[in-house]
Amino acid sequence: MRPLLGALYLLGMLVPWGLGHGRSLAQHSKLSVEKTRSSWKSLETYSYNIYHPMEEIYQWMNQISENYAEVVTEHFLGMTYETRPMYLLKISQPSNNLKKIIWMDCGIHAREWIAPAFCQWFVKEILQNYRDNSRISRLLRNLDFYILPVLNIDGYIYTWTTDRLWRKSRSSHNNGTCFGSDLNRNFNVSWCSIGASHDCEDLTFCGTGPLSEPETQAVSSFVESKKGDILCFLTMHSYGQFILLPYGYTQNKASNHEELIQVGQKAANALKAKHGTNFEVGSSIDILYATSGSSRDWARDIGIPFSYTFELRDNGTYGFILPEAQIQPTCEETMEAVLSILDDVYDKYWPSNRAGKATSTTVLLSLLWLGTTLV
Repeated sequence: MRPLLGALYLLGMLVPWGLGHGRSLAQHSKLSVEKTRSSWKSLETYSYNIYHPMEEIYQWMNQISENYAEVVTEHFLGMTYETRPMYLLKISQPSNNLKKIIWMDCGIHAREWIAPAFCQWFVKEILQNYRDNSRISRLLRNLDFYILPVLNIDGYIYTWTTDRLWRKSRSSHNNGTCFGSDLNRNFNVSWCSIGASHDCEDLTFCGTGPLSEPETQAVSSFVESKKGDILCFLTMHSYGQFILLPYGYTQNKASNHEELIQVGQKAANALKAKHGTNFEVGSSIDILYATSGSSRDWARDIGIPFSYTFELRDNGTYGFILPEAQIQPTCEETMEAVLSILDDVYDKYWPSNRAGKATSTTVLLSLLWLGTTLV
């Protein structure tokens, strides 16, 4: 998706071509909303293969924190413009180790439903496997996960009730004549300098100032308070099949650009190995389009070493209206990519125990040799 396609992606103009069956977009949206409502009473019957309205995601978060109380806590982050609570899930295995942090948020753009679906999938996979899966238990030894399943709660609810393709938040501007800010243009990094708009009617409206929106204020304040411990910042979006690294607002590269490329390409390879899906890796300004005020760039500029935006499936056939049949394969392949990144981050800061074992073996053999020579 080069600049022209990138612009179409922003406008949502690629979406209708994949709907089929002669339905209008409005009809399709109504059907998708009705179809995806589910009834469930416990985590055992919660489906990760359908899209869930916000009310069910709130309930799911409560049950997750209750059922896995030994490792999960729910933390209040702040209030949205329409005074809804923002909560994140912290997954932390009790340990005497000094822990570092992995941050993941989903749903900063309301219409990108596959992103919150992945955040829930990620939590489910970690919690169902951390006891028996050596790869995941190793990560939890020194890492805590902070997961924000839906960042743009007001906008997400609006996509369920009113406009399936709504992108922004729901803040009121110009005396109520237009609504919403693009929360991923509202962070305090080269704010509104490029790839963003000062017009509140535009999809990329950057807000009235840096962090003018309560949602971005809440995230920024929390992340800033823990930035010294956060090693990796992941923000999940759709669509386009990209792993994007800083920057969007300048052609200049991050100080660890080559490392970010290497880690990102390895993740893309792991993703492709699962279902054959191709992802492109690079800076947003190089392979997609210019942006300013993005959370990814902001996170890197406040000192978080690894910062990535994932643009999940697809390439425009369905766009933002990704069918539920693709939730599982999308989440499975994305899980492989994220775990690949986390493995690399872990190995950078906690070198593999294999080296320690080799050293121990060498020392033991040396002692045995010394013993024989003394005899």
